[in-house]
Amino acid sequence: MPDPRVFIIRHGETEWSLNGRHTGITELPLTANGEKRVRATGKALIGDDRLIVPGNLAHIYVSPRHRAQRTLELLNLGCRDRYPWHDSPSKSPDLLDIRTSAKIEVCPSIREWDYGDYEGLTSPQIRQSRKERGMDTDWDIWRDGCEGGEMPEDVTRRLDELIKEIRERWHEGHFGKDAGWKGKEGVPNDVLIVAHGHILRSFAARWIGRPLQDNPSLILEAGGVGTLSYEHHSVKEPAILLGGAFVVDVAEKEEGK
Repeated sequence: MPDPRVFIIRHGETEWSLNGRHTGITELPLTANGEKRVRATGKALIGDDRLIVPGNLAHIYVSPRHRAQRTLELLNLGCRDRYPWHDSPSKSPDLLDIRTSAKIEVCPSIREWDYGDYEGLTSPQIRQSRKERGMDTDWDIWRDGCEGGEMPEDVTRRLDELIKEIRERWHEGHFGKDAGWKGKEGVPNDVLIVAHGHILRSFAARWIGRPLQDNPSLILEAGGVGTLSYEHHSVKEPAILLGGAFVVDVAEKEEGK
């Protein structure tokens, strides 16, 4: 059985993500291509024999921004819990393909960085603006933060609190024989986070205790999926999972013959 995991998913493509514009509080829809690719991701990676097993999800955290919430909808996880941003379910629960009982929580801690004065600007535009105002043009968000917005230590603080919650609430004591598997033999223990590019790269860095100021050289494309877990079956040894084997029920049955 795999150790507990955290799956981080960046929202699908928007017009600003295509153009490299920093998008924090601005509400933008996904592009048609963005929606198409997220649906494809759901079909490819979600299922009992896929990377993300819906029945083994203990909890789902989603950003307050609409683009992240729409991404979660398009993944088609088969959530029993209704989407909190809808007044009522679009269908009766008995008509849905229910595959997970994980609760969905709109979580402010995983909102995108507050870009402040840099909202809507590209990195070259930010550096040009700083140059025109006589400021250092060697700007790095991981080190310098954003004028009128958040600094790395602000982001670190809110993410560390969430990471502590995930480990204490969903992962502590859920290793080895106590690990969940599809919610059938044990308690589900995987966590899903749907949010944004910079905040998820920050989350991955903080997951392994790396200072944001060191500039985590991590990439997560629009609609991309990352996996975080642990080494040596220990909650005290968090790790980034570069590649893991899918847990295939069919394979286990074959071995048991």
